[in-house]
Amino acid sequence: MTIDRMVMALAGTMVLASAALAWLVSPAWLLLTGFVGLNLLQASFTGFCPAAMIFKKLGVRAGCAFE
Repeated sequence: MTIDRMVMALAGTMVLASAALAWLVSPAWLLLTGFVGLNLLQASFTGFCPAAMIFKKLGVRAGCAFE
């Protein structure tokens, strides 16, 4: 699995977890969904993604987006 796919998998997992927590616990958990979305948006413009940097340090091979 490449860094690109791992970043998408992490973002998807966080959004689903946030939606479940908002439904089960408190609507305030939707702030996490907003944070994930904003982070994905800024990464698309700047190329800076903290999750990608962590995955790279863990030895995951780079994909075409995070080389």
